[in-house]
Amino acid sequence: MFHPNTKFLVVDDFATMRKIVKKVLDELGYKNVVEAVDGKNALDILKEHQSNNSPFEFVISDWNMPNMQGIDLLKACRLDPVLKTLPFMLVTAESEQSQIIEAAKAGVSEYVIKPFNGATLKTKIERVYQKVTANSEKKAS
Repeated sequence: MFHPNTKFLVVDDFATMRKIVKKVLDELGYKNVVEAVDGKNALDILKEHQSNNSPFEFVISDWNMPNMQGIDLLKACRLDPVLKTLPFMLVTAESEQSQIIEAAKAGVSEYVIKPFNGATLKTKIERVYQKVTANSEKKAS
C-alpha cells in the first residue's frame, strides 16, 4: 500500500460523497486528504500545491461535475508534464462501456463504479500501488 502520509485530493461536487471517500481513506490509514468541489477547483489546487513544492500523490475524482468534469481533469493532468504520471482514480455512476474505454484511453489508473464500499476502494488503491511500483521498477532497470 501507499505510505500513510500519501497526499490525496478527493474531487466531487457532492459534499457527502467527498466525506464518504475521505472516511474510507481515513479507515485505511490515510490522513493527508484535501477536498475539491469540481475539476477546475482541483486543477487549481494541484498546480498551487505543485508550485509550493507539496505535490499531491493521488487523485480520486468523480466524473460528472459542473465547471470541469473528472474526465477533463484527468486529460488535463495527463497533458501536464509534472502531473502526467499522477495516480488518478475515477469514481462514478457511469458504467457505460464507452465511458470506461474513454477513461482508459485518457490514462486513468483505476475506475470505481458507484455505489462502492470501503473494500472495493481499498482493492482499487492497492491495484494502483502495484502499477506505480511496477512502473518505478521498469524505469530503474
